[in-house]
Amino acid sequence: MEPWAFAAVAAVALVLALLLPFFVRPLLARAGVLDVPNARSSHSVPTIRGMGITTAVALPAAVAVAWFLPQTPVAAQGRLTLLVILGVVLAASTIGWLEDIRGLSVKVRAGLQLAVGALATAAVALIDPGQQQLWLIPAGALAVAAYVNVSNFMDGINGISGMHGLLVGGFYAYAGYASGNAWLVYAGIAIAAAYAGFLPWNLSRNRVFLGDVGSYLLGAAIAVSAMCAFLVGVAPEYIFSPVLIYLTDTFVTFLRRLLAGERWYAAHRQHVYQRLTIVGLGHLQATAVVSGATVAVSVLGIIAARGNELTQILATTAGFVVLLCYLRTPTLFQKLLRRRGERQL
Repeated sequence: MEPWAFAAVAAVALVLALLLPFFVRPLLARAGVLDVPNARSSHSVPTIRGMGITTAVALPAAVAVAWFLPQTPVAAQGRLTLLVILGVVLAASTIGWLEDIRGLSVKVRAGLQLAVGALATAAVALIDPGQQQLWLIPAGALAVAAYVNVSNFMDGINGISGMHGLLVGGFYAYAGYASGNAWLVYAGIAIAAAYAGFLPWNLSRNRVFLGDVGSYLLGAAIAVSAMCAFLVGVAPEYIFSPVLIYLTDTFVTFLRRLLAGERWYAAHRQHVYQRLTIVGLGHLQATAVVSGATVAVSVLGIIAARGNELTQILATTAGFVVLLCYLRTPTLFQKLLRRRGERQL
């Protein structure tokens, strides 16, 4: 694996993600592409959204560079996998852009997401004859569509999606390196660098939001990379650990709302990360909690994948403890902040 090739891919994604907003932001402002606060929002004033269109250029451009680089150390099957990833991220970001600028019904949106996942899985099956099993297509369709929506649900505070892309992309790049899959290194680097480039814009004084185009892109890029990695035999701990916090937050929130008889699809602020801001944490502090938990379970996943049987048991147990602690963080921080306030009186 050539470091210069990895650096080139990272540079393309990062530079484009950093510079394109200078040109796109005025266009979005003039077009009135705004995120108006609603019951789910953690912001209080209308804010420009749709800036994910810049990552929707940066990330695919970086993947394309990885494919076209001369003497790129990627096997033929890996190059085809990069093409599948490229097609999926372009399709998902297009669906998100349509949602941003004109809106799509739930049925149309879900149907398109499932279609993208199904086509991606079918393409992967054609690449690897050993994976030509019909059950993979509906499973892959559900996996891609599900994580696109998970990413969208979790995109509610400043910094959270940018950090998620940076962290998951980084850990996937490591997974590719550890498993000898150069294509996964390139995909991970492209995801990480593209969302790292978005972070300064999201966290600046005149902040902007990804919008659905950016969150759909993030979910699809992670989901299809994970699916392809799983099918070529990358250790499950490498694949699932970086997304466990997002999956746990979304699933537990969905289950809680379902048991309470609430409309699961209605706008709300009941995710763990949202409740952290309600009890008094700032956006960056809540993002730090989510990111810290993600790093913890990801590192434990690596330890489990590389260790002996006892190490695997201990690391897996520690990972579940981290998940449980994360779910309790709103209550823990509420008590902490209350005690701090009482001491100041």
